[in-house]
Amino acid sequence: MTRLHIHSERHASSRIGWLRAAVLGANDGIVSTASLIVGVAASEANRSNVLIAGIAALFAGAMSMAAGEYVSVSSQADTERADLARERNELRQDPEPEKEELTRIYQSRGVDRETAAAVATQMMASDALAAHARDELGLSQVHAARPLQAAGASALIFTAGAGAPIVVALVAPLPLLVPAVALVSLACLALLGGLGARAGGAPLGPSVFRVTFWGVLAMIVTAGAGRLLGGAVG
Repeated sequence: MTRLHIHSERHASSRIGWLRAAVLGANDGIVSTASLIVGVAASEANRSNVLIAGIAALFAGAMSMAAGEYVSVSSQADTERADLARERNELRQDPEPEKEELTRIYQSRGVDRETAAAVATQMMASDALAAHARDELGLSQVHAARPLQAAGASALIFTAGAGAPIVVALVAPLPLLVPAVALVSLACLALLGGLGARAGGAPLGPSVFRVTFWGVLAMIVTAGAGRLLGGAVG
């Protein structure tokens, strides 16, 4: 007797939504806060001013991330609700063309006409709106837009990323503050790139290089601006 061994497959693409948001939020928190701290410190400001700038950057960035994510995801949710309402109305008024539409969708995926029509009939009988939402609109309950959840997660991830350069600015000797913040922040970025690559099943090197390159560039630019402005104002 032949036994069928069913094995579950775990694909990295299933993580792409939360992975992108996590990497973006943490990267933004580290780069923006560290760059601002380095820029202010390069202007020869005292530790208090550097810390005030860093903490202000943390709160401003976290709120900006939360607000931006909330507005963006709310717009997505509004669009999804409008599409579902339109689909519900079409199903109620004239279901036959909707069944034909579902049949053609399954045909386009390689199913023969007769099987596609049978599947469409069964799916319509079970939950017509869910079938059309999933197969026609590409919507599902798992991936439904949740504005508050997205806003809160973005703010928390940004704050976690911004915390590292602020802690270093708090404890590092003032003459070494700029290189200390830069080195720790770049180490955090490299770790973030590595974790993101591992979670996504991507090559380690390019991911680490990308995040550290842009971190270095951002800190060099802000340090140069801080030194120039500090000299001009002073």
